Amino acid sequence: MMGLPFLSRFAMPAALLLTGGALAGAADVPVSRWNMAGAGNPLLPGYFADPSIVRDKGRWYIFATIDPWGDDRLGLWSSDNGRDWTFTTPNWPTKAAATGPRSGDAKVWAPSVVKAPNGRWYMYVSVGSEVWVGTADAPAGPWRDANGGRPLIARDFAPEYHMIDAEAFVDDDGRAYLYWGSGLNWTNGHCFVVRLKPDMVTFDGTPRDVTPANYFEAPFMVKAGRNYLLTYSDGNTTKDTYKVRYAIGTSPLGPFREGATSPILETDRARDVISPGHHSVFRSEGRSYILYHRQSLPFPKGGDTVLRQVAVDPLTLGADGVIAKVVPSHGSAVAGFVPKRSAGLRWRASGSASPENAADDNYATLWQPVAGQPAMLVADLGRAQAVKGSRIRPEYANRPYHFGIEASQDGRRWRVVAPVAERQGSPIEVPHATTARYLRVVAPVGDAAMWEWSIDPRE
Repeated sequence: MMGLPFLSRFAMPAALLLTGGALAGAADVPVSRWNMAGAGNPLLPGYFADPSIVRDKGRWYIFATIDPWGDDRLGLWSSDNGRDWTFTTPNWPTKAAATGPRSGDAKVWAPSVVKAPNGRWYMYVSVGSEVWVGTADAPAGPWRDANGGRPLIARDFAPEYHMIDAEAFVDDDGRAYLYWGSGLNWTNGHCFVVRLKPDMVTFDGTPRDVTPANYFEAPFMVKAGRNYLLTYSDGNTTKDTYKVRYAIGTSPLGPFREGATSPILETDRARDVISPGHHSVFRSEGRSYILYHRQSLPFPKGGDTVLRQVAVDPLTLGADGVIAKVVPSHGSAVAGFVPKRSAGLRWRASGSASPENAADDNYATLWQPVAGQPAMLVADLGRAQAVKGSRIRPEYANRPYHFGIEASQDGRRWRVVAPVAERQGSPIEVPHATTARYLRVVAPVGDAAMWEWSIDPRE
């Protein structure tokens, strides 16, 4: 595939390049460029796909596939305000704990998490080319297998298709349904549905093939008035053809006919949005939103690398079953989410390889050390200030990084305030109570790539 010239990096105003934390007024102006400071999309720092979002006891949870192409565990992000997210990995499933004789070597991916009428939470997740089901008392877990250590949908249920991307739907009457299915080699996707018994595990009847036009994978059921809207993905997520479509039915069991405004979300080159899809739909304060993944930028990466990021935008559902076209953005506001991420002290960036990217409050722009050289990123606070620590959002939330932090009053003589050590997570919390004008991140092996570095004042 040819490169897309509109995605090339270009110079930003100096005022935007050099200011750390959230810019004054950044949430009040449209974010029109993918590398503009203060962008709200991507919502999460890092490479994740296939998001499922739920809310419980005032807290948001996003379950997602860890890119590239899954991991031995899922990613779980949690937030009290919808903007500042903390990464963990659920205890279940793991590739080792949820693998059958015919699962295949593919990793853990595509979670769907719902609360059942019985008060418990259920997760339907793909492991290899099978669907497994787990249960928990709360979204944060602990989770456990709910089907006796067996896949809920085995690979040989319909071996000519992928048995992945299961999505549960609970109707207004409390009845639950499960949708799933994809194709092979990016073609011939099929969608299956079955009613679930109250235990959310046992099939209540025989699964049906309800494949609508232009379906490939990632079904998600939405109810609008009396209509049932089967939303789904079409195209190839590794290219620029992935998109979201929908079909309308009068029953959760179909049949479904494709909607007049389908597709509703697709590649928008003018907005630097590439291959949006595999979504979930949620409501916050009475409004509907679509949470989805799209290609990380700049695109393409080259070779077989597929790195996706999670974004959110408003969704308009008509009672007549018509879904309005989604306008993908780099900073949509969500009702109930705080308008800005937590920001620390303002600082000016210097060092190697686009240091401003760690100070622009944008999870699309990455600071990377120069390959083969020690990493160094310097923060100038403008004057000597009391600081208590740093919060670093590394490129990969699930991988270890080796780095330390040093401090200086004059930018020439440095002292260690946090020694070089292995650290992991997102954010990585690094305490270093001190007074200094300058701080710098140092990594002897050059593996300190990060989305953002926030420096917290000492109160």
